[in-house]
Amino acid sequence: MAGRDVSDGEAADFPPRGGGGGRRTAGTSSPTRSRSGRGRIHLLRYEIPSVADSGRPTSLVDHPSGPLPDIDAQASAGEVTRTRPISKRAVAVPLLLVCADVAAFAVAAVVTRHLQPEHKMFALLGIVLLLFQVGGLYRPRLSLSVLDDAPSIVGRALAAGAAAMVLGGLDDGVAGTARLFTSAVFGVLCPGTRTLAYTAVRTARRRHRLRQRPLFLGAGTVAGSLAANLAEHPEYGLVPVGLLDDDPLLDRENRPVPLLGGYRNLTDVVLERSVHVVIVTFGSLREYELVPLLRTCDRLACEIYFVPRLFEVHAVTRDTEVLWGTPLVRLRRAPFRAGTWTAKRLSDVLLAGTALLLMAPVLGVIAALSRWETGSVVFRQTRVGLDGQPFTLLKFCSLRPAAESEGNTTWNIGEDERVGPVGRILRRTSLDELPQLWNVLRGDMSLVGPRPERPFFVDTFTREYPWYMARHRVPVGLTGWAQVHGLRGDTSIADRARFDNFYIENWSMWGDIKILIRTVSQVVRASGR
Repeated sequence: MAGRDVSDGEAADFPPRGGGGGRRTAGTSSPTRSRSGRGRIHLLRYEIPSVADSGRPTSLVDHPSGPLPDIDAQASAGEVTRTRPISKRAVAVPLLLVCADVAAFAVAAVVTRHLQPEHKMFALLGIVLLLFQVGGLYRPRLSLSVLDDAPSIVGRALAAGAAAMVLGGLDDGVAGTARLFTSAVFGVLCPGTRTLAYTAVRTARRRHRLRQRPLFLGAGTVAGSLAANLAEHPEYGLVPVGLLDDDPLLDRENRPVPLLGGYRNLTDVVLERSVHVVIVTFGSLREYELVPLLRTCDRLACEIYFVPRLFEVHAVTRDTEVLWGTPLVRLRRAPFRAGTWTAKRLSDVLLAGTALLLMAPVLGVIAALSRWETGSVVFRQTRVGLDGQPFTLLKFCSLRPAAESEGNTTWNIGEDERVGPVGRILRRTSLDELPQLWNVLRGDMSLVGPRPERPFFVDTFTREYPWYMARHRVPVGLTGWAQVHGLRGDTSIADRARFDNFYIENWSMWGDIKILIRTVSQVVRASGR
């Protein structure tokens, strides 16, 4: 909404220019999507060119287990309607850690129960659990160490006590000091209960009760070493199912686990063999070609780790796991798999509904003016939304309606001789976009997200820029990261797609708020086209 895209108009007369790239060359991935009914979750699949094109051998499977399922065909038949849920084993460990912390707090509360009211004890417990969650003490982990966690545990326990003192009132006397004392006792006890919990987890993993099934992308020496180490150290809870690579470096005799195919088999192998974790190592596929494959895993609910380049000198951070001396970096979860994604939809409904109610008089005036100047009120056009599914986008008419075929297959410009004075004002201020608030309320769109495009241009841009289709992993929006950076109108499609994908990978609620604030600023300055 913040400054319009050229493609947002009802008519068109020139193709887009600029794009930062030419035609797709051999070796570049291109996405396809399953087609099924509205409201269904779809798998975005990416076709990787066959290694036969380069003269490499194509017989890559060590232990074939029969034909793998055709996921596209199943989706079309209605058999694949949603992603596989996250393994219950991934939830069991954080739940056990919460129980261990609550047990430690209960002992600390018993020691100091005569010093303060019970309801304030519960409030303190809530603060402790919140700080532990924010500090990543309940995140899924492969390597568990109390000594690594101890500084964070003690520091956050004392911080919770100090926060409880302030919230409870500094004049609370003995009770206020008691909350800090309870937190200190808890900080001493918690490492002990966590030691018991970590021991229980490692024991369960050795007995294969909490194991997860990783798949390696890449069949080089690093993948072979990791797979062998995981087999020797079951306390990590990972039992590899195999390797994927188009041109494996390891020969058959040196592979600790079987080669299950090439990169193109990722989706099928993950579903067929119930893979929980994908570990990206070094293989025959170039790094930029791996990106669409990893985005496929977003829909498959897999955790993704990757071995960083120059891993021998890689610094260990909170997002790093060290498996027998080899660092693995956990890839950030896809935004639509985060708990806060629900808050995004709730805020969309609240804000869009409120805006429609408050702006009803303005909408009525604009509707009357559009009818007077163009003979129509609302313009409807098919756009591509979440998971490549079409929907009907609504706008106020700002020029005389053109033939449907013209609006669907030609590119629009901001200046058009059919645009009257009212239409120019509506376009300049982006007020013609207001009916899309109804699209937001319906769930076709979000307030913030990649701008939707027409099917003809989605197909065209996808052929030219393979990363374009990845924009459709999240709902499209009234405004977006690309638009507030001036990427609208006759600007680079490649840059728009990169900005949109950057927005998706780094999504946060605060990020949406920043985009909305910048959008309002641009609308007030009438910087639309």
